[in-house]
Amino acid sequence: MGFVRALRKGLDFLYQVSGVMAALCLIAILSLIVIQMLARWTGEVFPGAPEYAGFAMCAASFLAFANALNKGAHIRVSILLNALGPKAKWVMEIWCFGLGAAIAWYFVFYCQKFVYWSWKFNDISQGQDKTLLWMPQSLMLIGAVILAIALTDHLVNLIFKGNHRIEREIAGEGAE
Repeated sequence: MGFVRALRKGLDFLYQVSGVMAALCLIAILSLIVIQMLARWTGEVFPGAPEYAGFAMCAASFLAFANALNKGAHIRVSILLNALGPKAKWVMEIWCFGLGAAIAWYFVFYCQKFVYWSWKFNDISQGQDKTLLWMPQSLMLIGAVILAIALTDHLVNLIFKGNHRIEREIAGEGAE
């Protein structure tokens, strides 16, 4: 039982760290925009700022997925689930989490190939900055892996414990 408890704490920590990394990416986007504005006002050029902001937006999105899932921030069609009985609802949720986990792992499989080939061919961005594309793509892959783990985690929890652990937060009731 100690292993399961340690695994649960580790997964919850992973989801939390992923959310923090997503928030840091959003701060990076803000910083890039402000720096680019200052550069324009002073007549300087900041090459690659829009590309870096785009990379940070992609990273922020993927890194936030698992944390948002755990907080109930993803859109779920619960009108159908609420109309079902407890057994049918449980089966439908297993089907949904199973399908979601399968799609997420399928995405991870091809995403890691994408990152690998970008690294292998030394693929660079089209902008002035000439960023190696495997670097920002790796953050997308990390976020996708964490989302796939989270969906699998909820599926396993649903099968063995009967609930999926998604705790819906009402706006303004977050941790203080």
